[in-house]
Amino acid sequence: MALLLFSVLFFLGLLNPSQSRLSTNYYQKSCPRFTQIMEDTITNKQITSPTTAAATLRLFFHDCFIEGCDASVLISSTPFNKAERDADMNLSLPGDGFDVVVRAKTALELACPGVVSCADILVVATRDLVTMVGGPYYKVALGRRDGIVSRASRVEGNLPRPTMSISQILSIFTARGFSVQEMVALSGAHTIGFSHCKEFSSGIYNYSRISQSDPSYNPRFAEGLRKACSDYQKNPTLSVFNDIMTPNKFDNMYFQNLPKGLGLLATDHTMATDPRTRQFTELYAKNQSAFFEAFGQAMVKLSLYGIKTGRRGEIRRRCDAFN
Repeated sequence: MALLLFSVLFFLGLLNPSQSRLSTNYYQKSCPRFTQIMEDTITNKQITSPTTAAATLRLFFHDCFIEGCDASVLISSTPFNKAERDADMNLSLPGDGFDVVVRAKTALELACPGVVSCADILVVATRDLVTMVGGPYYKVALGRRDGIVSRASRVEGNLPRPTMSISQILSIFTARGFSVQEMVALSGAHTIGFSHCKEFSSGIYNYSRISQSDPSYNPRFAEGLRKACSDYQKNPTLSVFNDIMTPNKFDNMYFQNLPKGLGLLATDHTMATDPRTRQFTELYAKNQSAFFEAFGQAMVKLSLYGIKTGRRGEIRRRCDAFN
């Protein structure tokens, strides 16, 4: 895994000798209690709010795909700048993800002020929470600095939408150096969490003249979704678990659901049938170990995307505002 981290760092051109190198034990001397503080914070938060793992994982994706993994999604808007978190696509990001980062940052600032970046906190919190709910453990390099740019205008078109075609989604991933297989593995994050009804309503209501729902859905599942979402136009917060079988456990059930018509989003159904992605959805449905290994490696790679080091970033005093 250490060799993988080095290889990815080298490939991305991030090992600049003039910059602080990333390492898995980056805070060993500067903040000795870093690991313990992170573990205590995320454990307490996840026990209190079981949706925290999915919320943080989604927040991590939305951060890294825009500007890189630099905590730019955590910045609050000001009268002079509309930040990423207020872009249309980010308005539904659950508060638990933001809250666990804020809690960890507060505790770390007391123990070692001005040392640990919000970007590193989000990366480690995501990894630890994924592991806590049954997912794979993977080593992450640390030493990122926090970004100094956060603009809502940069979000649209750079994050996958449930209404996009597989080709559109693949182009977003490939533009960032990810393969088809890595995209499918990362999509397995849908094994936890939920989606709002508006994101899949077009597939379960008035789909065509001859069918109320998209025939890709299991008919009983579609009927259940219509009942669960019946009031979604008046209540936009209505949502459904992405994986109805084991919604709070990180496993490969998401992939097992797809051929049964139990995928929630249109992109789930397409991924199970598109010749470019089908072989990987079938592999991960049969082999959880293969999924976990691929997911862990893809998460390591994503955690290094577009990172800021040295003078290209800062260590924020608080995660929602630039210094």
